[in-house]
Amino acid sequence: MSLEELERATNEIIPRDEFRARLAKATETGTRLKIKAGFDPTAKDLHLGHTLLLNKLRAFQELGHEAIFLIGDFTGMIGDPTGKNETRKPLTRQQVEENAQTYKEQVFKILDPERTTIAFNSSWLDTLGTEGMLKLAAQHTVARMLERDDFQTRYRDGQPIAIHEFLYPLLQGYDSVALKADVELGGNDQKFNLLVGRHLQSVYGQRPQCIMTVPILEGLDGVNKMSKSLNNYIGLTDPAGEMFGKVMSVSDTLMWRWYELLSFKPLAQIAALRAAVDGGANPRDVKMALGIEIVDRFHGAGSGEAAKAAFIAQFSQGALPDQIPEVTIAVPATGLALPRVLKEAGLVASNADGGRMVEQKAVRVNNERVEDRALLLAPGEYLLQVGSRRYARATLVVAAA
Repeated sequence: MSLEELERATNEIIPRDEFRARLAKATETGTRLKIKAGFDPTAKDLHLGHTLLLNKLRAFQELGHEAIFLIGDFTGMIGDPTGKNETRKPLTRQQVEENAQTYKEQVFKILDPERTTIAFNSSWLDTLGTEGMLKLAAQHTVARMLERDDFQTRYRDGQPIAIHEFLYPLLQGYDSVALKADVELGGNDQKFNLLVGRHLQSVYGQRPQCIMTVPILEGLDGVNKMSKSLNNYIGLTDPAGEMFGKVMSVSDTLMWRWYELLSFKPLAQIAALRAAVDGGANPRDVKMALGIEIVDRFHGAGSGEAAKAAFIAQFSQGALPDQIPEVTIAVPATGLALPRVLKEAGLVASNADGGRMVEQKAVRVNNERVEDRALLLAPGEYLLQVGSRRYARATLVVAAA
């Protein structure tokens, strides 16, 4: 693997020259670097957004380095405050442990189990103790913590910031000390926390880790970060047909972003595909190729072509899915706005998301495309469709007085 491919689809490498020098030295001496990526098990499923880091870990494995998949079972009970405008609800240890087990099962869809170290940060954080926690807290100031954009914004807007949230970056940083990490991977929204790791390693007499950040993957809506809570995600355990259909539902613009971040095709080949589309090739065919690649990766060779055939049969020939969820929604006698109906039917994450999907011409009611987000649906029965894969049969009934 070339250095260009290893550094592909990254935001920053800090410091880049040192990173390259470490890699070169490791190759020369046959040394295995410790490459760390941490995941808090705050939900049961991993999705394609998580794979940006997992793919990087796999790339380092292929170069012979040690990939450390760190499960934040201790920090998961606190909840990462990054990007949040309010204190997260804490998870119980049982919830975290149940989620962590599913992570262990899913991660080897990408990583080589023979060359992966799975670590749990409770192994060292549980035993840190009060004295150790106080010493750790003494290594950073409140002023430095408030340099974080999200903390700064919440403080300025009068939003509460709990003391334990200040501890989160320190605990994540201490993970790097405990593991003696050479390189830590993270999303670009994690940069502050990763830099804390470098600082703490210096404090504890270690050589500071290098940092590689990757972009945040936009979800199916093309706007928000891929997230299960926003229902704009593709889970690693999604059935092959559902996975393929979700890929086909993304916009032609987002398709190229996904090619850049998710595809294993060489950059030159992706550039050639883009040139072909610019020259008049059908972007639908290029999107299908991406869908095949992703489905094959998680369901095995040949699964992508089978999913493509089923997709063409289902949608090009006007067939409906075998199972469509049925919902009953209470509405005023005058009816309910379409975006709200879509939300209540579980097809979108919010009213605003529903409105955006209507404006993007991605919504059908009884097989007819709807472009008016102000449309009121009167009491009755409707077949609702968002994108190419999300369906619901909704019965709207007048709410009881």
